[in-house]
Amino acid sequence: MLHQKSALRLAAPVAVLALALTACGGGEDTADTADKPQDTSSSAGKPEVSPEPESGGELATGESATGKVTEGEAPVTYEIVAQKADVGTEADAAKLVSDPEKAKGLVLVVAHVKYTHKEGPALTESPEVQRGVSISADGTRGSMLIGAADDAAGCEDPYGLKGWKQGESHVLCETYLVPAGSKQIEVQWAEENGEPFIWKFAS
Repeated sequence: MLHQKSALRLAAPVAVLALALTACGGGEDTADTADKPQDTSSSAGKPEVSPEPESGGELATGESATGKVTEGEAPVTYEIVAQKADVGTEADAAKLVSDPEKAKGLVLVVAHVKYTHKEGPALTESPEVQRGVSISADGTRGSMLIGAADDAAGCEDPYGLKGWKQGESHVLCETYLVPAGSKQIEVQWAEENGEPFIWKFAS
């Protein structure tokens, strides 16, 4: 095994992805509006407040999303953008797992995601924001390799980011195993119980 912290997590992909795709509850705003279509007296003179847009959706290459994550005990708002998805070989995958047989027919994908701290207190512990990332290939979620991207070029160690404050940006990476020959890679990031933002890259 190339890295002591590397471990193959073959979790049930559908169950994990279902958590990321849970609706944000935006329908409640619509219901409230429908219940009071003629209540003009109470709203006279007050500015109209539009409901917050639902999070998630496909983004163009280089386009950023905004998300909020609880870091420690306080919410922190980040600007997030998936910069690229590096696809490796089956030989690369075999080197990073304890049982090379489990990597047959699979390749590594390393997603480079840039996070900018926009609002909230400085972090007191290592960040949680990167936990919202997942990688899919041709619509099927891959299997995560924990710690495999720690030494990849351009990737920072999240355990060294205690004290991350507003205005600072860092690139954190996640590594997944996906089927060899996949045509399209999707890097997704979602708030807890939120719709995912999706960046697509050619394999």
